[in-house]
Amino acid sequence: MKKILIANRSEIARRIIHTAHRMGIETVGVYSDPDANALHVREATQAVALGGASSADTYLRIDKLLAAARATGADAVHPGYGFLSENADFAQAVVDAGLTWIGPPPAAIRALGSKAGAKALAAAHGVPCLPGYAGDDQSDERFAQEAARIGYPAMVKAVAGGGGRGMRLVTDAAQLPAALASARSEALAGFGCGDLLIERALLRPRHVEVQIFADAHGACIHLGERDCSVQRRHQKLIEESPSPAVDAALRERMGACAVALAQAAGYVGAGTVEFLLEGKDLSDAGPPQLAKAPSGGSEPREAGSVGAQFFLMEMNTRLQVEHPVTEALTGLDLVEWQIRVARGEPLPITQSQVALQGHAIEVRLCAEDAHFRPHTGRVQHFSAPTATAFERAAPGALRFDHALEEGSEVSPHYDAMLGKLIVHAPTRAEAIAALVRALNGTRVLGLPTNRAFLAACLGHPVFQGGQALVPFLAEHATDVQELLLKDELSALIPLALAAIFASTSTAPASASLPCALARPLRLRHQGTVLPLAVRELGAGRLQVEGASAHTASTLPESMGTATTSTTVQLTPQPGGAVRATTHGADAPFTDHTMHAVPVGRLRWHWQTGGVDGWVEDASWEPAARAGAAGGAAELRAPFNGKVVSLPVAAGQVLAAGDTVVVIESMKLEHSLSSPAAATVAELLVAPGQQVSPGQVLARFAPATQGAPA
Repeated sequence: MKKILIANRSEIARRIIHTAHRMGIETVGVYSDPDANALHVREATQAVALGGASSADTYLRIDKLLAAARATGADAVHPGYGFLSENADFAQAVVDAGLTWIGPPPAAIRALGSKAGAKALAAAHGVPCLPGYAGDDQSDERFAQEAARIGYPAMVKAVAGGGGRGMRLVTDAAQLPAALASARSEALAGFGCGDLLIERALLRPRHVEVQIFADAHGACIHLGERDCSVQRRHQKLIEESPSPAVDAALRERMGACAVALAQAAGYVGAGTVEFLLEGKDLSDAGPPQLAKAPSGGSEPREAGSVGAQFFLMEMNTRLQVEHPVTEALTGLDLVEWQIRVARGEPLPITQSQVALQGHAIEVRLCAEDAHFRPHTGRVQHFSAPTATAFERAAPGALRFDHALEEGSEVSPHYDAMLGKLIVHAPTRAEAIAALVRALNGTRVLGLPTNRAFLAACLGHPVFQGGQALVPFLAEHATDVQELLLKDELSALIPLALAAIFASTSTAPASASLPCALARPLRLRHQGTVLPLAVRELGAGRLQVEGASAHTASTLPESMGTATTSTTVQLTPQPGGAVRATTHGADAPFTDHTMHAVPVGRLRWHWQTGGVDGWVEDASWEPAARAGAAGGAAELRAPFNGKVVSLPVAAGQVLAAGDTVVVIESMKLEHSLSSPAAATVAELLVAPGQQVSPGQVLARFAPATQGAPA
């Protein structure tokens, strides 16, 4: 094997390039039009343009990928994850072209890539499965009959693909038709197959997966488990190993089932068997008990194997996004193993030689807002704490797998994930603390990210206690977001002023001249407008009048009432940062070092530590408009996407929360709802239409008023 074509993009392409080059193997990167200047394109030995923008026109085109391999003399193909990584037809086409496929055999992908097929094979080999239906009859009537048989709640799933796409929880029969229609639509868009299955839903399980590896000589081992219970929209956000709920005995049971399933399918290469883990101990709210850790030490962990039951979810026939967690614990390079196994080499170790050391946690940094909606845009500022790149993180070290740089464009055509931060430490508590520090030291400015949200989740007492189940975010996300908002509001005025004055001043703040006249300023923050009077005192000092009185109405009572006059000192710092120090007769002293960038003409994004904020200058707007709280008379697109459906019509009366438009963006469907009871006055888009952030999709009239004639 001399040259590998990587049929993927972004951080996973870079990760494969890193290992291949270390092994002395050349690489071929491929790219779509939006990715022409991406890091993976520049780092590969050579790169080939696929022509086009969407996944369907580029990374999902088997013919273009094989043509690129032929043109460059590549003798092997690595699919990464996502896209065609679990496509048996692609694997077969690579083999038929005389190239080495770095993945499982096409027959194994077919046997396990379908959730229905995997469950049938598992049941035949003693792997526990949830009761359900995955038959050929895909009619709504048959699904209704099967749902009644297995009982509610039930989970509707796409038979093909993964990543949470095409999954819908149904709690009663009335919800089933809409869930089936939505899941089919998302599955067709994401995987080209609309077939579904239905199974009994577990409402409070853990999501625990087992990493397996097999060679072509009949050997198969597992490399421990990863706990992936912290999720949103059935997509993982935080992954850790070992699981706080798995001890050695349970690990052995789950690992044996995972290996049995892989061997039954004739598996070769890296794969992950995903389970739902349920049991009395998993839902207890009591403190975690001491249990022996795999590293040989002891630390607070749940003794969760007592009475625990696990059930197969699916098998992912590829490398997982979260594979660095396992690499950290084992000291192994799983991409190197993939390459060596594809070359026909045997596994380098046996099951008894697998050693799991310490604790590792990974978080997925995504371009999304506080409501988990994906966003696109340009990365205007990026900096990260010191980290290794694609290497096993030594104990206490940070690894950051990403493809970010200043000027990177986050496109609506692909997934919202920007990168992954992984920490490996001797204990779980040390890993959590180190990962929070790493997130607080990461700067991504220009578009919303979940950076601060991830750090707050890691610090939540339920997660810290090792008790986070799959419903963790459903139950605690609001609390986490309220805490983040409180932190943001506590620093809003000085940091908003720092962002505005630092980016609009034509001279350094230290040289600014005093001005006797107060400057009227209206700041909009999350729909609320704060009228201020700002006087420049010189040498970077600002006197702010009225800020505290207006801000107090937006602050929780627990934060107290601030004064009506505050002095803010702005001091430039190295690397483009600004230090904002506030003090006043009755105001508490605060000191923040922040980074900020303008996003558009009158909007700014700032970050300091674990706090992100956005603010707009509404000073030039008419007072009536500036005081509006976000345009309740119209519905705007929050991000780029394509209109999938319009479930309403002009003249229809809506209740608050009724779906008005369904938009597909970054491989997921999102329902946009009416903000209040209203009548649909006008629909301004049509199914299939592309929309951009801020575009007006619909206008409303009062609920008692009909649509215009």
